[in-house]
Amino acid sequence: MISAFEYVTVLISIVVGLGITEILTGIADLIKKNSKIRLYWPHLLWVLFVLLLLVQEWWVTYELKTFEPWRLPTFLFIMLYPTNLFVLARLLFPNILRRKKIDLKKFYYENYRKIFLLLVISAILSVTYNLLILDLRFVDQLLQILLIGVFVTTIIGKFSNEKLHKALPIVVLLIFCLSIIIEWNVWLIQ
Repeated sequence: MISAFEYVTVLISIVVGLGITEILTGIADLIKKNSKIRLYWPHLLWVLFVLLLLVQEWWVTYELKTFEPWRLPTFLFIMLYPTNLFVLARLLFPNILRRKKIDLKKFYYENYRKIFLLLVISAILSVTYNLLILDLRFVDQLLQILLIGVFVTTIIGKFSNEKLHKALPIVVLLIFCLSIIIEWNVWLIQ
């Protein structure tokens, strides 16, 4: 007989796996159709970031091993984050098979507001999850709240300054990597 944790994490893992599949399939399509595609490196950094978020989600799901009791509303809330990441992974890539030429820079600037909106939703879900499920304090999540502010400002202001869009994924990835390095002991599975 499987535990409640094993039972509910199967579906979480499936959704996370589908998101990772979307990212890896998108990357493979870019490689396969490389003669038809004009790459844009900031877009590729967002692809990497979402891939890392999906892997991180799978990794931190193990923290739920001691969570009890499991109820459907709690499970549905927990499923919102990986589901949002899956949709985000899906939106990161144009439908390559239907187009003759793809300009990822043009695609990015046409879609960055949708991508950032889903990143904002992910961050809000993450903060809420940390507060309600992991009992973290609001103060411990100031970085995520700052990122929410930056993304919301960029969405509302419709900022399409290329320097901003080149700097933002670099800063976000650096912060992500630094948080893993600084809090290395948090990422242990025992």
